[in-house]
Amino acid sequence: MTERCLELLLLPEDTPCLLLDIGCGSGLSGAVLEENGHMWFGMDISPAMLDVAVERETEGDLVLADIGQGVPFRAGCFDGAVSVSALQWLFNADKKSHKPVKRLHVFFSTLYAALSRSARAVFQFYPENENQIELLTGQAMKAGFYGGVVIDYPNSAKAKKFYLVLMTGGAGPLPQALGTEESDNSLQVKYARREASKNARGKPLKNTRAWLLEKKERRRKQGKDTKPDTKYTGRKRSGRF
Repeated sequence: MTERCLELLLLPEDTPCLLLDIGCGSGLSGAVLEENGHMWFGMDISPAMLDVAVERETEGDLVLADIGQGVPFRAGCFDGAVSVSALQWLFNADKKSHKPVKRLHVFFSTLYAALSRSARAVFQFYPENENQIELLTGQAMKAGFYGGVVIDYPNSAKAKKFYLVLMTGGAGPLPQALGTEESDNSLQVKYARREASKNARGKPLKNTRAWLLEKKERRRKQGKDTKPDTKYTGRKRSGRF
C-alpha cells in the first residue's frame, strides 16, 4: 500500500524527496520510502510503536504527536506526504475534548502549510460509510487542497482500497484507479439497465396485447398500412407451423 501511495504521489523520477509519513507506526512504510531513495519524517501517537521503529534502526526521524492536534513542522518543508491505515482514526472521539470535525480541520490546515506548493499527500484509509468520505474531502478542500478519492479494485471484497489523493498546486486530474476497466463496464451496464427500466415504467410489456394495440395505433397515425384489430390480436399461437 505504501508503494501504491508513492505511485499516486507522482514524484519526480531519480530525485530524492523529503516525505512525511503520517501514522508511521513501527516504520514499515518508512522502510519502503527508504528503499525508493527518499528521506522521511514519521509521526505517530503511539510511544510503543515508535519504540519498535527505533529498535528497527529506521533511517527516518520520528516524532511523537497526535495528528488531530496538527502537523508540527515549518511551512513548505515537505515534498509530499503518505499515510497508511491511519486517517480513519481521526473520526474517533477518545476524549470529551475530541471533536472529529475540528480535529480534521486542524490536521488538514497544518498539513497544507507544511507541504510545498507542488506537493501531494496520499492517504490509504478505511471509511465506514460515504459520510466519512464526504467529511474528509470537504475538510481537505476547506484547507486549500484539491483532489478526491481513488478506489482501486472497486468490485473486489479483498483487494478494494481507498486512497485520498490531495494536491496543493491547483486542480488536476486524479490518477487512474487500478482494476477499474471491468468496473466501468459493469457500471455502464447497470446504468443502461436502470435507464431502460425507468423508461419502461408505465408502458405495457413487450409483445402483450396492449403493447401490440399501441404499436398498431402508432402505425395508423403514421399513415402506414396496418391490419385491423381483432379478438385474435396479441393472442398466443398454438405452436403449429
